[in-house]
Amino acid sequence: MKSKILDAVGISAAVLCLIHCIAFPLLMIIPLGISHNPYIDMAFLVIGAVVVYRVTKHMTNRWLKLLFWTSVILIAISVTVDFIFEIHIPLMYAGAAGLIAGHLINFRNHKH
Repeated sequence: MKSKILDAVGISAAVLCLIHCIAFPLLMIIPLGISHNPYIDMAFLVIGAVVVYRVTKHMTNRWLKLLFWTSVILIAISVTVDFIFEIHIPLMYAGAAGLIAGHLINFRNHKH
């Protein structure tokens, strides 16, 4: 039951992250006076890493565990590059999509 709830939280956070990553550059085209805040990306990274840690702590499926942690690492690289060089690289999209896929697979394979 706990893993099911964590997967739901993980899916929600990853989808919100992906929406943020896709919609924000489009909003910057419109002159609204907003700018990118990398701390929002950091918040998504922390939430994702905590959920992935809790989900994979007792997981036996190595491929799924690799998918989860590779996705978190891709997001971490993107956030780090954004903090250091102020460049938004597309690794964030791949990481968020990987987290969504991993949580959906884990949710589907979980014995309810």
